[in-house]
Amino acid sequence: MIRPEQLLCPTPKGLYCPPGDFYVDPVVPVDRAVITHGHADHARSGHGTVLATPATLDIMATRYGEEFTATRQAAPYGETVTHNGVEIRLVPAGHVLGSAQAVVRWNGLTMVVSGDYKRRRDPTCQGFEPVPCDVFITEATFGLPVFRHPDDAGEVGKVLASLVQFPGRTHMLGAYALGKAQRVIRLLREGGWERPIYVHGALERLNRLYEDHGVDLGPLEPATIEKGRDFAGEIVICPPSALADRWSRRFADPVSAFCSGWMSVRARARQRAVELPLIISDHADWDELTATLTEVSPGEVWITHGREEGLLRWCELRGQPARALALVGYEEEET
Repeated sequence: MIRPEQLLCPTPKGLYCPPGDFYVDPVVPVDRAVITHGHADHARSGHGTVLATPATLDIMATRYGEEFTATRQAAPYGETVTHNGVEIRLVPAGHVLGSAQAVVRWNGLTMVVSGDYKRRRDPTCQGFEPVPCDVFITEATFGLPVFRHPDDAGEVGKVLASLVQFPGRTHMLGAYALGKAQRVIRLLREGGWERPIYVHGALERLNRLYEDHGVDLGPLEPATIEKGRDFAGEIVICPPSALADRWSRRFADPVSAFCSGWMSVRARARQRAVELPLIISDHADWDELTATLTEVSPGEVWITHGREEGLLRWCELRGQPARALALVGYEEEET
């Protein structure tokens, strides 16, 4: 019987598959890479061949340019690709548009690399699909019991209520450019906001890409200050860094809001001088992580990055074999 490390093993470059001679989400350029999703800490340019979902390939081309890799290999969800005798199948991860878990199978052993994922509904991407496996390799960004994210609609409702309370102020929502911004826009639409939403220029290309992939974002307009226009009573979506930039001071007495799972930590909200913290995350919280491990019920759990100690202890108390890989190079983009 083969050992899991013979199929996937942690290396300084990322998870490596010796029989298939490829890496999953490598942190440096390699000859052959399987990419789980388009965030920069998982999807880097310069690889020889990239296998990913069509949407992730489009995201990488949008962010890095058409020459981000020598060869693109599109793998739609559920389609099995065989390389050097190793089967690779991508299934939805529910993180952002095109995000996938990598299901790797060889000589009867199945290992699933979750990439980043969440379990709650997201109107901008396909939901997470659990896959039975021998080894489940999971993230643990919010791998502590203190992280329990509230309902998304309730968080967006705070923005809509604030607009009623402060109709003369611009409400500026800081949201990560890929995934979070588009999801917040859709949640606002579902909450009843039909007026135009104004967006920072850094979000425009990815917004167009989402719409090209069938995600209706409604009327969007550039957040460009014009003479006599201060955007009082309007919603502006921008990268989190723009909240502290001089650019934001041009709006009407802005209410600063930051959309992140880390907004449950009050010290982080105070540190950023966020007036309206919104706990909206694209990562699984503690309950979602543990529910996923229970549902998948793997023979062994590997934890790639995040708060490994909490999830390791949870596994230990339940007799679930687990180990922490402590992979480096995967930033927490929500920070």
